[in-house]
Amino acid sequence: MYRTGIGYDVHQFAEGRPLILGGVEIEHTHGLAGHSDADVLCHAIADALLGCMGLPDIGHYFPPTDESIEGISSLKILEKCRDLLTERKAVIQNVDSQMIAEAPRVLPHAEAMKGNIAEALGITSGQIGIKATTNETMGFVGRKEGIAALASAMVYIPD
Repeated sequence: MYRTGIGYDVHQFAEGRPLILGGVEIEHTHGLAGHSDADVLCHAIADALLGCMGLPDIGHYFPPTDESIEGISSLKILEKCRDLLTERKAVIQNVDSQMIAEAPRVLPHAEAMKGNIAEALGITSGQIGIKATTNETMGFVGRKEGIAALASAMVYIPD
């Protein structure tokens, strides 16, 4: 059986934090606000993977009230998702994602992001799609208040 899931995440910019996307630190004037490293790309992917299995979202597994995980790498969140899927015999087939940001330019870092995500999920970088677009200066993304990300995933569950 094949199952699909979708994920969406958004974080606003914050001063004094590094910008982490796909496990890569990207030079920018601001990072993203959040309890973890606020890696909006990994969070969207995590929710897509959890959705494949009808599981709760990442906030269930990594609540912002849990001080022990403050600042956690979102690659660790992906590793937890991988483990949850593996326990259920699900095999990740592919992940596709779209980041939405006016700045910074993120596609020059896509291959490094794919490598980090692939390693965390135990798949190949060829099974991961990473794209980016702007919001054409509209809305909170267009005003450069934050970054959004969308993701879809497909898993296979053998009989």
